[in-house]
Amino acid sequence: MSSVPAPDTAITILVDADACPVKDEVYRVAARHRAHVRVVSNSAFRVPVSERVQRVVVGDGFDAADDWIAEHATPRSIVITADILLAERCIKAGATVLKHDGREVDAASIGAAVATRAIMADLRSGMDGIGGGPPPFSKADRSSFLQSLDRVLVKLSRG
Repeated sequence: MSSVPAPDTAITILVDADACPVKDEVYRVAARHRAHVRVVSNSAFRVPVSERVQRVVVGDGFDAADDWIAEHATPRSIVITADILLAERCIKAGATVLKHDGREVDAASIGAAVATRAIMADLRSGMDGIGGGPPPFSKADRSSFLQSLDRVLVKLSRG
């Protein structure tokens, strides 16, 4: 009997990988929980050799990685992304969405996040190149992400 769950019942972590600072953490936690991982990006890079980890390289098209992730998101998926618009699409598909700092984006918070994103984009466009960007990724962010990913995997595995 195979130790790998059937594809329709397996928990799959979909990683928006091009700017993801927690890929190594995803691999470790996924291995512990026997979850599948799909690392989606516009360019190839090294992923662990594992029957559960698969690199998915999409075309250069605008939002090609986001489109692939959104099309494959299900209620048995955990999506790792900082992209609010991708998060919104995945939540509508029933997926659980985690940001890199471990914060979960859900149906209750996505509306405010999309609105804030739009406001910030308007503010940045009027600043003629002046802007700060996100704060540096910290050890506390990494720790919070690990705890959140573990918690979500336990929750999904219990049904």
